[in-house]
Amino acid sequence: MSNPVKVISPYDLSHGDFPIGDYGQCFLAQGDSWFSIGAIPPYKTTNVLEELRLARWAVAVNCAAPGAVLRRMVDNVRAPNFVNQLRGNVATRWSAVLVSGGGNDLIEAIGSPPSAPRAQRLLLTPAERGVGAVGGAAASYLSDQGWQTFSTYLGAVFNGLADLRDSGVNKPTPLLLHNYALLRPRPASAGAGFGPWLQPALVRFQVPENVWLAIGELLMTRLGDLLRDLAAARVAAQPGAGPIQIIDSQSAHLVLADAGSTGASGDWANEIHPTRDGYAKVAATWAEALDALP
Repeated sequence: MSNPVKVISPYDLSHGDFPIGDYGQCFLAQGDSWFSIGAIPPYKTTNVLEELRLARWAVAVNCAAPGAVLRRMVDNVRAPNFVNQLRGNVATRWSAVLVSGGGNDLIEAIGSPPSAPRAQRLLLTPAERGVGAVGGAAASYLSDQGWQTFSTYLGAVFNGLADLRDSGVNKPTPLLLHNYALLRPRPASAGAGFGPWLQPALVRFQVPENVWLAIGELLMTRLGDLLRDLAAARVAAQPGAGPIQIIDSQSAHLVLADAGSTGASGDWANEIHPTRDGYAKVAATWAEALDALP
């Protein structure tokens, strides 16, 4: 038997008489549009938490917001609800802390213009790639220096998140993040002027369309590998703290959107947000990990 997770806001918890103690699992969630809104109007798709089905009755106090980058999710000023519930005076010992983050940080980084220094962008200009890169391997279009800068930045933010968890009552609490499903860059916005995100950057850097898919998949793979490496290093450095797990959204094998499509296609509602069915596939990978928790 599977049960939908009850998703509530921090306001519901602090200003209402919500019976949180009646639930077998209680999660604190923070994140981006994969935990909140991925399309305008919102009914065009859902999110991971809304599609989550677990063996036990569970509730998730959701602090996520669309467009959020990881560094803002742990900022005392910009994310007070999350910080207070994690370690503040009203903090609760949660069953797990769930975070969807890193994707918008990558999108922000790939948006750096060709005029930016090579170490401050993820894409190479045509002159830097050289003639041999045209139609070649996806890695030949990416800046190794820029990726190192991004890796250093994300590592600092990741450890800041872990430090936040470890600074209060939730130090032993499992921290779960995820990678992002492999996607195809394409001109599909979320509506109301939001997106697309990757495709305009590739156009700006004059990347041939026949390598867009390979670049999109490589970026998502690298981000997932980076998150796993950061998690492993943190656990090794702080063995007394709670576990950190990276949920593999890529194992859900979402159906890619058609090349050039501008709307819902495959398991994708737009360029970077899955459809309801796509999120349900991703949520199943989360359910396996959450059902295994004590």
